[in-house]
Amino acid sequence: MAELGTGSSRQRGAASLWTIVAIAVVVLLAVWGIFSRLHARSELRKSTDADSAPTVAVVKIDDTPPAEELVLPGNVQAFADAPIYARTNGYLKRWLVDIGTPVKSGQLLAEIDAPEVDQQYHQAQADLDTAQANETLARSTSERWKGLLETESVSKQETDEKRGDFEAKQALTASARANLKRLQDTQGFQRIVAPFDGTITARNTDVGQLIGSTSGGVELFHISDLRKLRVYVQVPQPYAPAMQVGLAADLRFAERAAQAYPAKIVRTADALEPNSRTLLVQLEVDNSQGELFPGAYTEVHFKLPVPAGALRIPANALIFRSAGLMVGTLSADHHVVLKPITVGRDFGTSLEVTGGLSAGESVIVNPPDSLAQGVLVRVAQPSQSAKPAASAQPAAPADDAKPDPNKGKQP
Repeated sequence: MAELGTGSSRQRGAASLWTIVAIAVVVLLAVWGIFSRLHARSELRKSTDADSAPTVAVVKIDDTPPAEELVLPGNVQAFADAPIYARTNGYLKRWLVDIGTPVKSGQLLAEIDAPEVDQQYHQAQADLDTAQANETLARSTSERWKGLLETESVSKQETDEKRGDFEAKQALTASARANLKRLQDTQGFQRIVAPFDGTITARNTDVGQLIGSTSGGVELFHISDLRKLRVYVQVPQPYAPAMQVGLAADLRFAERAAQAYPAKIVRTADALEPNSRTLLVQLEVDNSQGELFPGAYTEVHFKLPVPAGALRIPANALIFRSAGLMVGTLSADHHVVLKPITVGRDFGTSLEVTGGLSAGESVIVNPPDSLAQGVLVRVAQPSQSAKPAASAQPAAPADDAKPDPNKGKQP
């Protein structure tokens, strides 16, 4: 009987043990199922959040290089430029040069036929001869009456009258001589000559054309000295202090895009134009080869030193908020950090930042209007350096940058 009771107790103990094991297995299976479901939900939520996160492009801010390039439009002018007008009336007798003709100073360009001036000259010559004859007679009469006065043969009053008549005849002779000299100079104006070495850039007359010397007269020729050219540039106020005499620059022309022409500043206006707040700067460029033309448009490339510690960001990275100018940066876990900045000079495609950023930070370009502090974002492409001369543009999202929505889910 004792052995039978012991066997029954053992059977009941084994059954209880299996029951406990079964309950434990059931509990473990239930816990595992709940945990897997919660984990799957968490992963699904993360995947959904990642899919809904905005995609942005970023650039990494580097220290500005030791020199910056300032590009401004410039106007090219001849070193010396002059219109040629007539100084006498008449008809064009002949012209000797045409457009594109190189000429020397004093070279004859054209001749004017002015018969009226010639006749006036001959008349003035005759008037001078008459005045000289009258002066000679008045001189001899004055001297004769002066001798008679010494013998008291004539009165002093009569002698003074003869002396006064002689002096008047002298004045008339001087007047006639001056008039003759004027007409001689006027005759000289019948020859149109070059005022300096240069090239004829315009001819606006022809043989037989009526020539007038009034202020409304027609410009006969136009001459320009093209061996050296002047270039005028309007420099914005922020760059005016850097425009010093001797500063070098490169000129680039659309028709000669592969070639740069060296120039340098020779003078500045030393005053800002009050309407545009710009400084007029004059440069000179050698044109001994005749490759450049006055009146052309050019791009003037200045190489300017950059202040130490200055940073550049693309212009399309700015965020305009009620608190002021901001930029969006990325934290290590790809969350947005909005930072207020202080902007210096505006370079068009980029801006100088004088405060609020540090070198090495990643800045979001083309940020959406909905960008907020702490928002999780996806990076469309690896960070690349922000170049001062170029504006960074966002690229299309890369395929390998998209998270796998099925990653971490349980079957």
